[in-house]
Amino acid sequence: MNARLATESVLEQVRLLVERANEPPTLQALADAVKLSPSHLQRAFRRRYGMSPAEYHRARRFGQLKAALRHGAAVTDAVYDAGFGSGSRVYEHSDRLLGMTPASYRAGGAGAEIRYTTTDTPLGRLLVATTTRGICSVTLGDTDRELEARLVGEFPQATLQRVDAGREEWLDAVITRIASELGWSRGDAPELPPIDVAATAFQWRVWEALTRIPRGVTRSYGELAAELGMPKAARAVGRACGSNRLALIVPCHRIVREDGSLGGWRWGVERKRELLASERHADIAPPARAASA
Repeated sequence: MNARLATESVLEQVRLLVERANEPPTLQALADAVKLSPSHLQRAFRRRYGMSPAEYHRARRFGQLKAALRHGAAVTDAVYDAGFGSGSRVYEHSDRLLGMTPASYRAGGAGAEIRYTTTDTPLGRLLVATTTRGICSVTLGDTDRELEARLVGEFPQATLQRVDAGREEWLDAVITRIASELGWSRGDAPELPPIDVAATAFQWRVWEALTRIPRGVTRSYGELAAELGMPKAARAVGRACGSNRLALIVPCHRIVREDGSLGGWRWGVERKRELLASERHADIAPPARAASA
């Protein structure tokens, strides 16, 4: 195995090769381009971006597909506009990246099965939902009714099943991981289940960069854009943060305005204020909030 470490610049070169390719490049071709062994490159790329080069390429295409479907495009048009050579290639991976077929997603999740649960946290009620392939939603709110309404709004035709008694492995893992990492419990942080949220390649880059911001630290939109090598993309970074549907898993609360003010947060600016305060003072848990089920 090539002993050379895959630096940030090398991985960025690989990412650009993958993103610009009409067809997914082979792992061997990518490895040859940057003079790394395929196995080394695969591991390093997955550590950096949370997925393999092939998965990254598919996620980029599916992000384009998902946006087109949500805007009402015909399935066939959306499939080919996103760069897929045939519908069969889309359906082969759609259950992994959409949790359902393209036609089902366009129809509001018809035929998809989504299991979810809610729990109380110091920041209010937390909802965690999964498809058969991974986490599809993590949201915060004041009441279960509010959170369930959001889930229905995202997938109005899906089959939703609430799971409470004993919950299930993936749902429990997410809740335990969040509680551990944010200091709400002393338990070990388990590995997260797979993530089943389709997004553009740029959104994945922003979300992955957010996970590298240390607890107790904030970045401005411009600073994060500069870290991504795109200093003029602050607004695009802001839009990617605003599209995050995985509260606390993807810590978009650690992004603030250029002047240091908090700015907005999908789940409430007061929650953001409490959360950042608790992270700056890691030994002090955020104050409990009254929350009704």
